Amino acid sequence: MRKMAIMAAAIAGLVAITLMTSMGQSSHTAESPVHWMTFEQAMQKSKTTKRPIFIDVYTDWCGWCKVMDKNTFSDPKVAQLLNEKFYPVKFNGEQREDVVFNGTTFKFIESGRSGYHQLAAALLNNQMSYPTVVFLDEDFRMIQPLPGYRQAPEFHMIAQFIGEGHYKNTKWEDWQSKYKSPF
Repeated sequence: MRKMAIMAAAIAGLVAITLMTSMGQSSHTAESPVHWMTFEQAMQKSKTTKRPIFIDVYTDWCGWCKVMDKNTFSDPKVAQLLNEKFYPVKFNGEQREDVVFNGTTFKFIESGRSGYHQLAAALLNNQMSYPTVVFLDEDFRMIQPLPGYRQAPEFHMIAQFIGEGHYKNTKWEDWQSKYKSPF
């Protein structure tokens, strides 16, 4: 009888792990109003039409990353802004595929139970905190990494400030008083 209870518990655990894993993966692969690209696709598109690049650096295990997908990036106003003003990139900070950027090949580095991608470390200034969003200008120069969960209204204000180029000649404090929220 004890063996049956242990077997049932083990099977229930495997089912729970399988469900949690598939839920984590679906949050990044499910239909999204944001037209997510790979880093390579954004670099390629930028060769013909210049735009700033927005990068959502996430991991599959990050709960706040999933909440940001669900509550912030699924908002129609946020999605429209990201699609129209940026090349939006979804980048897994633990992906194992190499990425070539500016003549440098960034690789996955084994560390602890998992590891990290060198490009994520470079984009996050070695502050491996998830979620972190990163804004690059049209020439792939860092504008700003922004760690932490942001709700749609706050995120929209920040993304519009950068996406419309206001950051180039307006102080953030001044922008906050001029900004007209669509929310």
